[in-house]
Amino acid sequence: MAISISASKLFKLRLHSPIILRHLSTESNPPPPPPHQDQDQDQDSLITQALQLLQAPDYDSNSNTTTPLQELLFSSSSPSSPFIFRNITRRLSSSSEALKFFHYLQSNSTSQDILPSLSSTFQAIFELASREPDSHNKLLELYGTAKEHNVPLTINAATLLIRCLGRAGMVDQVLVVVKEVDPSLKNTHFCNVVIDVMFRLGRVDDALKVLDEMLQPDSECPPNDSTGDIIFGAMLRREWRGRSINDEEIVGLVSKFGEHDVFPDTFQLTQLITKFCRNRKTGRAWDLLHDVMKSGGVVEAASCNALLTGLGKGGDFERMNNLTTEMKEMNIQPNVVTFGILINLMCKSRRVDDALEVFKKMKEGSDGVLVEPDAIMYNTLIDGLCKVGRQEEGLSLVEQMRSQNGCAPNTVTYNCLIDGFCKSGEIERAQELFDQMNRESVFPNVITLNTLIDGMCRHGRINSAVEFLNDMQSKGVKGNAVTYAILINAFCNVNNIDKAMEFFDQMSNSGCSPDAIVYYTLISGLSQAGRMDDASSVVSKLKEVGFCLDTVCYNVLIGGFCKKNKLDKAYETLKEMEEAGVKPDSVTYNTLISYLSKTGNFTTAHRVMRKMIKEGLKPTVVTYGALIHAYCLIGKIDEGMKIFRDMGSASKVPPNTVIYNILIDSLCKNDDVEHALSLMDDMKVKGVKPNITTYNAIFKGLRDKNLLEKAFELMDRMIEQACNPDYITMEVLTEWLSAVGETGKLKKFVQGYEVSASSA
Repeated sequence: MAISISASKLFKLRLHSPIILRHLSTESNPPPPPPHQDQDQDQDSLITQALQLLQAPDYDSNSNTTTPLQELLFSSSSPSSPFIFRNITRRLSSSSEALKFFHYLQSNSTSQDILPSLSSTFQAIFELASREPDSHNKLLELYGTAKEHNVPLTINAATLLIRCLGRAGMVDQVLVVVKEVDPSLKNTHFCNVVIDVMFRLGRVDDALKVLDEMLQPDSECPPNDSTGDIIFGAMLRREWRGRSINDEEIVGLVSKFGEHDVFPDTFQLTQLITKFCRNRKTGRAWDLLHDVMKSGGVVEAASCNALLTGLGKGGDFERMNNLTTEMKEMNIQPNVVTFGILINLMCKSRRVDDALEVFKKMKEGSDGVLVEPDAIMYNTLIDGLCKVGRQEEGLSLVEQMRSQNGCAPNTVTYNCLIDGFCKSGEIERAQELFDQMNRESVFPNVITLNTLIDGMCRHGRINSAVEFLNDMQSKGVKGNAVTYAILINAFCNVNNIDKAMEFFDQMSNSGCSPDAIVYYTLISGLSQAGRMDDASSVVSKLKEVGFCLDTVCYNVLIGGFCKKNKLDKAYETLKEMEEAGVKPDSVTYNTLISYLSKTGNFTTAHRVMRKMIKEGLKPTVVTYGALIHAYCLIGKIDEGMKIFRDMGSASKVPPNTVIYNILIDSLCKNDDVEHALSLMDDMKVKGVKPNITTYNAIFKGLRDKNLLEKAFELMDRMIEQACNPDYITMEVLTEWLSAVGETGKLKKFVQGYEVSASSA
């Protein structure tokens, strides 16, 4: 049954057809109010009848004769509205069938106001095509058909087309559609879709151009919360090929959005602040948060916590204090995380008393905020106390934990305390705490194991550490790479290389892969022990598992080969080092120069030194010291002095106490005490402080020359410089001064009095 429309209503419908077109073109506007129930039923009946006639065998879309379908759709008594035509089209089987219906409407309609209906029908055709295979190409063809027939797209159809083309990556076609849509039809939803698609296609500048139009004060498409979600989400991604949203743009956009009362939600704001802080841009993070605050956006503790964390890592305690004050003024309630951040950062910067003060105020609610501490906060404070040697206070906090419901000490609590007592050398107290853990059914973990083993090894209880490891493993707590590294390093330090190798093998057999540090430790220990064959074997294993030697490890090997007089192997290692792209450093060259000098191969030593300089490395005091020492050992003091003078003039490397001692000792042994004394005067001029080795060498030379007054002068200088004599000093002076009857001077010297005071 067809429904009837009065002539006056039909006239108004046609008169306002542009308004109807605009209405059909906006998705965000509310739909028209639903018709009465009887009208709704009549429209459903009309749609059903139309579909039956369209599917009838005698239906001909090209027929020019009047048919029942024409009577139904175009008679004066039929409600030929865009709503009816769109719903008929939506219920057709395919976009091709729908396109036939479109052509039928276009060719059979006698109304001058059919355009809104055709646009609405095309929207339904787009909807059908978007669900079919190869949808983007079909939609492009349909778009061409619409333009060919001068049928403007509704804004919903244009939005659908842009989404589909965007998913297919057809960026140029998207830009064409955006340009050709009637500007008067664009709304906020349409702009949001365009921006979202542009970002997804990496066209950041195009997206920001559309956004800039939306953000203008008189924009007809102002941003809404959906716009904010798209933009703030894009800010969190930030990186596209060839383009990114920089920090300044982010802060500026958040500020402009605030002018339209659109703000990032708590999660987005927190994530943006966190990103800035991770990139050490706490100033930008500060500006971002305060822009939202000043514009009236909602700011919660989580966002402030993110900024507090970043400020704390940068040591900006002044701004941290300012922010906590602002939180109080703006009634942003701090939570347990806020206080946890403050306490953690104070403990890390060793401001434990300040952390305890914050903790006390938080528990008492003296600042108007009462927060119950959790186990993490207690553990943070206990760890902070233990790291500054206040383990006993840490233990008293454990008692407070026990008195608070649901906050019992856990494994982390005990690990902090055990570590504190181990570092202070109180191994027995640490073991007592471990026993207490077991009594309270707080299960130790591998960190507990490693902490105790490290403490025992550091304080010379390696055997106890091994026994403890065996006991723990029998109870199911297995060691990890750190455990074995501690033990291997400990045995290498006491030169028990066999035991270190035993634990290295045990580590591999237990399925615990050694890391590079373990290999380096073992290679160093074996090299220092002179077991170069074993060291080379470990190097081979290191390479097999994919690790590479670093500069330090190569230097250790070269030094080890030099000590064993295997110069060929040292050169071979140097060559391998260079081929592996590891650049030799000063230590590498100094090791070779020292060995070559000691073996008297000065020609090669100088050649290596020239290569060192050619590679851009300046000879150090160690380089010159090695050469000077070697020349002095073979009695070529003049050569040593030549290098010494070259240090101060050409190379500008200031000599140190060790070099002066070498030369002074050699000069004294060669009966040239006057020259040695002049070097001591040179030390004074250059601000190089002599040590007991210097004085012992010169005293021997003075004794051989029996220069008593000069000896008294130097004894006085030792007292002035608080340079205490050792057994060699006393042996030389006792023998000499006793022989010449000056035991009184020796007595005054030992008592710390000026020796030459009564000489005049």
